[in-house]
Formats: sequence, C-alpha cells, structure tokens
Amino acid sequence: MTTPPLSRLQADDLIALARGADTSRPCPDCSPLHSAGWESMPSGFDRRPLVPVGTLRDETTDDELTLQEYHPGGTHGWSPDAPIALAYHPYNRCDVWQCASCRRAYLRYTEYGGYYQDERVRQVDPDLVVGAGA
Repeated sequence: MTTPPLSRLQADDLIALARGADTSRPCPDCSPLHSAGWESMPSGFDRRPLVPVGTLRDETTDDELTLQEYHPGGTHGWSPDAPIALAYHPYNRCDVWQCASCRRAYLRYTEYGGYYQDERVRQVDPDLVVGAGA
C-alpha cells in the first residue's frame, strides 16, 4: 500500500495548526518532545501518537534546497527562539506532525552526517513562524 504524498503547508497553515493545540496541560503522549528548540528524537519514544499532517518541502522543483539558515536576530540553529523560516534550512526539509491527543504540532527532519543519521524534532511555536520569503 502506498502512502499519498503530504500536502505542502504554508506559514499560515503551520501557525493555525500550532494555535489549534491544547497546551493547557501536559500531554502524556508527546511530553518528551516539548522543546522550544531542535532536539534529537528521544530514543525509545513511541511515535505512534504522532500523525503526519503536511510538509514544508517543495516537491515541485528540481532546484537544490538551500542549506542557508535564517537568523536575523543573532540566533543560531539550536536557539529556542530561532525563527521558523520555511524557505531556509532545516525547515525546507521538514515534515509536520501532530500529536493525536493534544494536537501540538511538531517539525521533523533527518540530519544526515558522514556516518550517522539523526532524526530531529522541534515543537512549533506559532509566534516564531515567518513566511516562505522571510
């Protein structure tokens, strides 16, 4: 059985997903992922409560995705307050997942190094999302 492709989300879609979450209480299904910045996916985390809802990748172009990051305020890739800039790395390689219980939105991508793969995750803060053109 093949999985249908994920719909491409825009900044407004991502903001709406994040604002639709129930953040009034801790969620037992996704609480290990409640991090403002990028983290490695915790080993042993049960991914079953996470549901794919879209992607930030542009599958319609053959252009090479940029590795440039967007940090106008002096942040860096691991900063919890770094902007979520859809056209820039690593966001342009992310899929968007949502907790089935509390509806929190998460960004996920895989970092490929010389001898390793690291699945990374970041909770979406709607106040940090900036449009595709930043």
